[in-house]
Amino acid sequence: MKFNLKKYRVGLLVLTLAAPLGSCRKYLDEENKGNFVKDNYFTTESQARTFVNGIYTSLYMFQNGDAYGESPFITLELFAGHATSLGQSVNNRAVILNTTSSVNPGFQTVWANSYNAISNANIAIANIPNIAMPDATKKALLGEAYFLRAFFYFHLVRLYGDVPLITEPVAINSENLYPTRTPYADVYAQIVSDLQAAKVSGLPDTDQTGKVSLGAVRTLLGSVYLTMAGFPMNKPENYALAAQEVQPVLTQYTLFDNYDYLHDNAHKNMGELIFQINYLVGVRENAIPQLTLPFNLQVGAYGDHLGAMIPTNEFFASYEAGDKRTEERQFYFSSYPKDKEPATIIQFGEHALYKYFHVESALGNGKSDENFTLLRLPEAMLIYAEASNEAESGPNATAYAQINAIRARAKLAPLSGLSQSAFREAVWRERYHELAYEDKAYFDIQRTHKIYKVSDSTFGDATSTANEQGVTMKQQYYLWPIPQREMNTNTKLTQNPGWQ
Repeated sequence: MKFNLKKYRVGLLVLTLAAPLGSCRKYLDEENKGNFVKDNYFTTESQARTFVNGIYTSLYMFQNGDAYGESPFITLELFAGHATSLGQSVNNRAVILNTTSSVNPGFQTVWANSYNAISNANIAIANIPNIAMPDATKKALLGEAYFLRAFFYFHLVRLYGDVPLITEPVAINSENLYPTRTPYADVYAQIVSDLQAAKVSGLPDTDQTGKVSLGAVRTLLGSVYLTMAGFPMNKPENYALAAQEVQPVLTQYTLFDNYDYLHDNAHKNMGELIFQINYLVGVRENAIPQLTLPFNLQVGAYGDHLGAMIPTNEFFASYEAGDKRTEERQFYFSSYPKDKEPATIIQFGEHALYKYFHVESALGNGKSDENFTLLRLPEAMLIYAEASNEAESGPNATAYAQINAIRARAKLAPLSGLSQSAFREAVWRERYHELAYEDKAYFDIQRTHKIYKVSDSTFGDATSTANEQGVTMKQQYYLWPIPQREMNTNTKLTQNPGWQ
């Protein structure tokens, strides 16, 4: 069975999907103006809004892919080592075994889409200041553009290391048309600068329409500071900055009391969901349920059941006894009624990801508009817990409150009386278990140089400790390779160590 992702590529339409459909219909019907600029284009507030909306569409890259589920959000998880994938995918299998190469299409997807978004953000930032519109509106639009540019550069610098840093529009005769790589420290400095600019742009604390909020800015900046405190920059003074940045977020959002709300339609962009990629049936549909269901088992009204990302049994077993997240149909599930035959229960023989199961489309026509979450409150809570523990040489009361709130929802006992090192590992474990399969684990490996040993719930050196699949990560896998297509096009680029 070959999955055809083309049916999900309905063109570059704007991302911003408000919860009440009527309030956002005008956004859904607009073209993405991000791929062209005319001399007279940036003249009105409406044009500026349309252009910034278009930048969001590059976020869809995470679910873009080729046959058999070779999409970047799955590639990121396979690098972390806690998921299996359908054997039909040569590229996915190669990632798991550490035998992939620079021609893997996922590497090109992330690079190209990120730089497309950055190019459009550069155009917006350069042109919006010249448009006559209310100052508050102008500042907010620029804030969104700054955030999005930072978001894509943050992914590029973590995945590829030194990457070209371009902050101005590029013309066909520009010297930046074929740029060289920029030291990663300079890229991080630009990311921080962009997020600081976004922070003072007048964005609302929260947003339920799918657009950038101050909460998203602070959470992303906290993640940036936490990353800079670890490898490869090793700037421990940034732990305090990370904790300080996310602290206001902790009271601006609320944890759901039901895990179902993480992946249903009724709770999009609200509660603990800080920033999501938005979908709507008939405009932009999301293939994530098909990608994460067991292979070829007729669960839900989907045309494909791909098994492209299935948790390992060992990772599932690493949760503490009694953890609600491991109960059936919480984060995971191992059986479900057969489509159109509810009396027939299909046993999977493995644990699939219920946190990506979309009941509305499974029981409907198989067309999913499930949102994909990029930032949510538990990540901010755990950033604060980890960063404050490092900055203050031990956990404070607020740090305990954050991790214990997450544990209380999972029906686990509270933590107390831990040393700095014990609390550090408790937070790392909670990141793995609460943020499981949300594209966080690989980045944690990069910044800590540790992997989660599920056999005994400890942490080992990433390049000398085998994961549950018997694979020991190669040193070169701390970074992705520069995509071969980019190397062929731009001879000024150099390849990362160890990659061909």
